[in-house]
Amino acid sequence: MALQIIGAGFGRTGTESLKRALEMLGFGPCHHMHEVMERPELNTQWRAIAAGADPDWDRVFDGYRSTVDWPSTHYWDALADHYPNAKIILSLRDAAGWFKSMQNTILPVLRDSTDAESFGTSVIRDQLFSGNLDDRDHVVGVYKDHIARVKARIPPERLLTYELGSGWEPLCAFLGCDVPSEPYPSGNRPDQFHEKIAEADAAKTVQ
Repeated sequence: MALQIIGAGFGRTGTESLKRALEMLGFGPCHHMHEVMERPELNTQWRAIAAGADPDWDRVFDGYRSTVDWPSTHYWDALADHYPNAKIILSLRDAAGWFKSMQNTILPVLRDSTDAESFGTSVIRDQLFSGNLDDRDHVVGVYKDHIARVKARIPPERLLTYELGSGWEPLCAFLGCDVPSEPYPSGNRPDQFHEKIAEADAAKTVQ
């Protein structure tokens, strides 16, 4: 099974809702950071990639029809080449709202991480953001540069620039799907995010 949808948007751009929406439209299962947290074999694969292993994308995404969020979005360009028939969805939101959401969720986790071999620490924190999480202009600059690179690299007919809160219509039009009768999914508020992090930490302790 080859990926049909590749999400190129950073975390905190509605990626969990987009995951659920894609699954409701028949493009599931959808790979997401939560999958990595919940499946030890995926965690092992992404740790190896973070350490410099040559990715075997077909193995990483075996059984998945789509992917959104980190860690996969860090490799959106390589995935776009590896799966040339896949459509690309660039989820985004205004930079100020994105940074505020990051400050309330992901950035504190990355700052406090002592797991140097995790994908989040070694790749997202230390490579993507150069370890400089306290400089708002720097973090927002990385976000804006990423958006510009995706738009410049992917041809318009293959790319959906999907604004947070846009609902079903632009997504379904891009994918050629009927609009569901159910409301577009929502979730992963900051409190829910931290609950999932705590659950993952507790699971590691049990193991």
